[in-house]
Amino acid sequence: MKSFYYAYCGIKHVCTVERNMKIHLVAAGIVLGAGMYFRINQTEWLVLLLVIAGVLALEMVNSAIEATVDLVTAERHPLAKIAKDVAAGAVLLFTCFAVIIGFIVFWPYIDRAY
Repeated sequence: MKSFYYAYCGIKHVCTVERNMKIHLVAAGIVLGAGMYFRINQTEWLVLLLVIAGVLALEMVNSAIEATVDLVTAERHPLAKIAKDVAAGAVLLFTCFAVIIGFIVFWPYIDRAY
């Protein structure tokens, strides 16, 4: 039970403190709302939920890497910069593909509506 509590604390922390996570949560809410509005099918829901979970989980890993690097060194170091930049880049890459997937899922509904 302690493990679940610690995991909950980590999720709560990143959702309340990290600005980028808040942005991702708002975007996820918009996507979920659009899914309900357009009444997407089960397969599309599964894809969107998997992509949303991936973005949120990767943002949490990015936050953990940034906190670890900050703990290890307070000074500017080229390797610390690489670690932070690569972690942020991973989130950006996944998010870009998530947006592409969102367009693929929603475009037929948007096209049909107009």
